[in-house]
Amino acid sequence: MKVGSGVLSGGADAVSQAVIRRLAREVKAAGAEVVVVSSGAILSGWRALGLKARPRDTQLKQASAAVGQSRLMRSWEAAFSRLGLTCAQVLLTREDLQDRGRYLNARNTLLTLLRLGAVPVINENDTVAVEEIKFGDNDALSALVAGLCGADLLVLLTDQEGVYTADPRRDPSAKLLARVAGPIDLGRAGPSGSGGMESKVRAAQQAAASGIPAVIASGLKPGALAAILRGEAEGTLFDAAANPLESKRGWLAFAAKPAGRIVVDDGARKALAGGRSLLPSGVRGVEGRFEAGDVVALVSGDEFARGLTNYSSSELERVKGLKTSEIEAALGHKPADEVIHRDNLALWKN
Repeated sequence: MKVGSGVLSGGADAVSQAVIRRLAREVKAAGAEVVVVSSGAILSGWRALGLKARPRDTQLKQASAAVGQSRLMRSWEAAFSRLGLTCAQVLLTREDLQDRGRYLNARNTLLTLLRLGAVPVINENDTVAVEEIKFGDNDALSALVAGLCGADLLVLLTDQEGVYTADPRRDPSAKLLARVAGPIDLGRAGPSGSGGMESKVRAAQQAAASGIPAVIASGLKPGALAAILRGEAEGTLFDAAANPLESKRGWLAFAAKPAGRIVVDDGARKALAGGRSLLPSGVRGVEGRFEAGDVVALVSGDEFARGLTNYSSSELERVKGLKTSEIEAALGHKPADEVIHRDNLALWKN
């Protein structure tokens, strides 16, 4: 369950304790293992620093988050402890999930907490999450966490009823979409940027691509979470993909940050879509600097896949376009027949 500042505040400039208590009761009533991704650290801290308005400057946001994170967790802890539940604070940055080892460590910790009956409450580590490592918003983080845990469902609670056919704040004829079974026009969902409806749609589609159904619904409506878990129509449901990315490929596609890009020809793209590996003969260009074992993006007009490369960028520059039998003569050694093996490839566009 991801809950944003717009829900936690109830429309005010501070976190509402009543809203947190209500959500905690709904988590308890759900009767399921629930991981909470909670915004609200900045919202909880800016007034304590004597600021006259919610901060827009990055450093002031980080300072507010440093003050507010403990206050936010005290609110969740108080709400859950009343119900006999233990909650655990987990702070993450994208850097934590880009590294495969740290990704697995985070997964093991979360699964252990759930096994012990605790409710993990996760937030982005805003005090250190500068531009290079931040998720950008907790919607993206929640989709990654859903994949990390192997969740059965992702629920994104917002201040809207769900996703509409157009931005309801601009078009009074906009209708709520009850179900989404494929890509939709992000532009019609509402404002983009950190925390906007567009980011929630992206997160829901990312979860769906990983085989996890997602629901975008109103967190201001009491009982919405319980209704969703009972299978009742609430908000907008995104169906899980029929052929989802398995865990490792999900990490490659969404959590890992590419170190560079490999440009391939149309023939190679078709071969990859057919389940083949990437060979040097299909490589047309190399962008950026990377080493063997790094995650790279594959491009043919647009980015369509990511994978773990067996070649560094300098090696690949020397063997691009060559046949497999010509690699050793060009390099003096042959790291592998494939630039990227099909088992280390995540493809999301044909």
